[in-house]
Amino acid sequence: MRSFRLERQLDLDPRRAALCRVAGALCALVLGALVLAVTGRNPAWILWQALDAIFSRQRGIEGVALRAIPILMTALAVALSLRMRIWNIGSDGQFLAGAFAAVGVGINLDAPGWVMLLAMAAAGTLAGAVWILIPALARAYWGVNEIITTLLLNFVAVQLCAWAALGFWRDEGAWAIQSTEAIKDTLPKIPGTESLTIALLFPLVIAGVLWWVFRSTRAGYEIDMIGGNPKAAAFAGINVPRRVVAVMLVTGAIAGLGGMIHLAGSPGAQQLNSGFSAQYGLSGFIVAAIAGGSFLGLVVGGFLIAGMFFSGLVLQTRGLSVYIILALYGIILIGVAVGEMAARYRLVRAESEVAARRST
Repeated sequence: MRSFRLERQLDLDPRRAALCRVAGALCALVLGALVLAVTGRNPAWILWQALDAIFSRQRGIEGVALRAIPILMTALAVALSLRMRIWNIGSDGQFLAGAFAAVGVGINLDAPGWVMLLAMAAAGTLAGAVWILIPALARAYWGVNEIITTLLLNFVAVQLCAWAALGFWRDEGAWAIQSTEAIKDTLPKIPGTESLTIALLFPLVIAGVLWWVFRSTRAGYEIDMIGGNPKAAAFAGINVPRRVVAVMLVTGAIAGLGGMIHLAGSPGAQQLNSGFSAQYGLSGFIVAAIAGGSFLGLVVGGFLIAGMFFSGLVLQTRGLSVYIILALYGIILIGVAVGEMAARYRLVRAESEVAARRST
């Protein structure tokens, strides 16, 4: 009797992995279309409305880009740590910590515009790194699970921002939504756009730098080596704890900078309030996990998720329930995840393996 088993592939072909992810997303779209058709909705109309919401006017394209910026920044933070097999679940907290520090500088420092923006960027970057410092030291030197420590700090960051919005930095003139005072200086717009600022350049440049680091530098090689086998890396002379701390601090700094550029580069987001981070950290984590270490794939995935969010908001105004939109979003993510798993495993015959052993 023939039997089969799943075998994990040690060497993952990037092209095959990308094709599997795309195939998974397409299969998920087909499944979502069937579900919509069964429930009496026209999937072709919904798809057309979604594409029309994004590509029919400049505002749609810019709306997708604006939502992609915070998602990409948190995704880059997570992706860097994943290269070392470290699960930074706290990118949302680091994102909020960066925004908190940037608001503090923006409303309390009196300086020219460009000086103010540089000070806010420095404060946000430093705050994100400081926010992950304790989880980094605990993971590197005491083996404490970073998933727990980084995740719990998310809730601390949320409460800290709520305290600022309701207490010591509260905007006394705000009645509908409790928030902090608004910063006065924002990032300049990209010429030819209505609302898109140079904040878009930050994740693209960082993604390019990280791609180069892992392709051409010793630091990138050492990070991948630690992710593959920490004991072998230590035997080769790499100071694993020091490298772990350094990488985790950089991931926190990237997420913290993301909070600052969202604050200073997204229209209507110049204040801290309860809706400042619309689960950007969670979306970034999903994008980074699905991208599988590919920074190009991460950028594409970030814009895809942002496009889904933006088109979902527009479809709500055209009569489609938010629950249907979230369900389609989940189906597509599951499809991509299944495609990722299909790329990492293959189906082999168990009897052929037994025969091969007997022949040897």
